[in-house]
Amino acid sequence: MSLTVRELAARAWHGFLAYLVKFGVVGLIGYAIDVALFNALRVGLFGEDTWAQTAIGAKVVSTSVAIVFNWIGNRYWTFRSHRRRRVLREFAEYVAVSLGGMAISLLCLWVSHYVLGFTSLLADNISSNVIGLGLGTAFRFLLYRYWVYGHHRSDGLSRLARAEEAQRALFEQPPLQRLGEHEERSAGTDGAPARRVGPDGPTQSAPRNQGG
Repeated sequence: MSLTVRELAARAWHGFLAYLVKFGVVGLIGYAIDVALFNALRVGLFGEDTWAQTAIGAKVVSTSVAIVFNWIGNRYWTFRSHRRRRVLREFAEYVAVSLGGMAISLLCLWVSHYVLGFTSLLADNISSNVIGLGLGTAFRFLLYRYWVYGHHRSDGLSRLARAEEAQRALFEQPPLQRLGEHEERSAGTDGAPARRVGPDGPTQSAPRNQGG
């Protein structure tokens, strides 16, 4: 049966686009936290003459805080229905993917600056904050969606919920329906009387009227 455009759009929204929009919102807030905290540390707002005030120290602190914020936002909002029971393992995989996205951005900067020879400030920003950021974001979203919070993860809440629902459908069949199926199986094809299950064990019901 062919699907209408509205049905296709609904499937795309619920299966992919809704996650992408939420992921983008969380990412933008995390980016703002990263930039704001980096600059606050650099100007000495949280103390002067400390390691956190250096360029590297400030970036490590601000990026770490942004990663933790993004993980909380994606766990409890973007991928809420697919979050994992093993929280520490989920967080470790999330951090690994985040570092992979950062590595992509740094690789783009390295290729542009040292291999291709584009050493201007504009070229560095385009390679790292446009191309690198775009590729890194796509990498992180796909791995979050289909690996960290994938439907196949054994400890994912969505998979556990589906397994519990399947068990209920299989083992929690209504008693009257089970009794009716038992009687149908007990009644032979030759018209033999059906056997009912009573409190003291199976009993044979009265024979059917064969006519005559």
